[in-house]
Amino acid sequence: MQDSREERKLHPAMVEGDHDFGTVSDRIGDLTLKKRTPFHWFIGFGIAFLVAQLLMVTIIYLVTKGIGIWGTNQPVGWAFPIINFVWWIGIGHAGTLISAILLLLNQKWRTSINRFAEAMTLFAVACAGLYPVFHTGRPWLAYWLFPYPNTMGIWPQFRSPLMWDVFAVSTYATVSLLFWYVGLIPDLATLRDRAKNKYFKKVYAIFSWGWRGSARHWHRYELAYLILAGISTPLVLSVHSVVSLDFSVSQIPGWHATFFPPYFVAGAIYAGFAMVLLLAIPLRHLYGMKDFVTKTHLILMGKVMLATGLIVGYSYVMEFFFGWYSGSQYEWFMIKNRVWEGPYWAFYWMLMFCNVISPQFLWFKRFRESEFWLFIISIIVSIGMWLERFVIIVTSIQRDFLPSSWAMYSPTIWDWSMFVGTLGFFFCLFFLFVRFLPIISIFEVRTLLPQANVHGRPQDFDENVLEIEYTYDKTDPPNS
Repeated sequence: MQDSREERKLHPAMVEGDHDFGTVSDRIGDLTLKKRTPFHWFIGFGIAFLVAQLLMVTIIYLVTKGIGIWGTNQPVGWAFPIINFVWWIGIGHAGTLISAILLLLNQKWRTSINRFAEAMTLFAVACAGLYPVFHTGRPWLAYWLFPYPNTMGIWPQFRSPLMWDVFAVSTYATVSLLFWYVGLIPDLATLRDRAKNKYFKKVYAIFSWGWRGSARHWHRYELAYLILAGISTPLVLSVHSVVSLDFSVSQIPGWHATFFPPYFVAGAIYAGFAMVLLLAIPLRHLYGMKDFVTKTHLILMGKVMLATGLIVGYSYVMEFFFGWYSGSQYEWFMIKNRVWEGPYWAFYWMLMFCNVISPQFLWFKRFRESEFWLFIISIIVSIGMWLERFVIIVTSIQRDFLPSSWAMYSPTIWDWSMFVGTLGFFFCLFFLFVRFLPIISIFEVRTLLPQANVHGRPQDFDENVLEIEYTYDKTDPPNS
């Protein structure tokens, strides 16, 4: 008995309860195929849909009147739109990290959370993409940003950081969508075979592409999934690095720094995991998924958040050090203005509390294993990462090189309505995903069960023992 307890501590179970292949398919598939939609879904979707209407109203008024309805001014030409763009792009990082990098590192704990984390990535990128398009002032000419063939011979200015964002974010969104969809195909086929509604059955049949689960299908699936994971991995590092280069290639004090790419990437993963926890904790309660999204998953995500929080805290210290060590009076003035002399000093200390102090509680087992405290800390971190973007952008440009160019910045009601509207849009999309697609990967969870161990060896959390050998059936048609 003692040996079994020690074994469980070394190799914690990723699936709790007495489950087999059938019960896993029933529990996860029935969330989508049930005839009656839960009442709490209607409440959540209704609230999110109403909040999303703020986004529609704001965009209509914005296109009619122009970006002057925002609080942007001179010299604060980058304000709420870019703050929220960077924040949403950062949130989208955790999904690809969980899916791609942890898959390549053979981390089994990604299995129960990768599906909705990938969906979160797509919805966050959709929200982020709205801001640069409307920030240009002429969104109806957004197609000029792409190198399309044209008779006038006008091509995009590839030295502009805006162009870097277009290609980086569009590539990231495309690969993330492909990675998410390819992972869905086996589960869509499961829903196709189990659906009672003939219309749902046809839709799932179309999008499952004739999946039959043959050895040939599994072989091609695993190859495609691995290739997409390999492509996605550098994108996790490159996308937010490109976003950070929008700042660091300039000569603005506080932006012109070489450590911005790793600083931004760490902050993106930090904010992304906080959002994953904010989604995972309510989902496992409302949909009875505690057997699949276990406390082990929450603890490990808390540890990742603690590690990335320490990196972010180190970046804050280095930012202060570089401002002093550079010997530049402009850099040092920016640091003093940001920390204690400027009008936004309170925001700086608020972000220090949210991003540096609050995650330190995760060192303690009591907080790390408590769903309540993980949820509270995740909310605080999400607020702190938004404040970080505000401080980086606004405090660096509201005091220009010349005092005659100084100006204060304050967001208008339309700045806030668009930001709150994107939150509603994000959750509106997420509620639709929860209702019509499996929020947890059915077939990947099934690979964690003892029945999937065809070689009869004990399941190992740290090593890959699911060495399932796929062989081609000689009677299988070549085009199947």
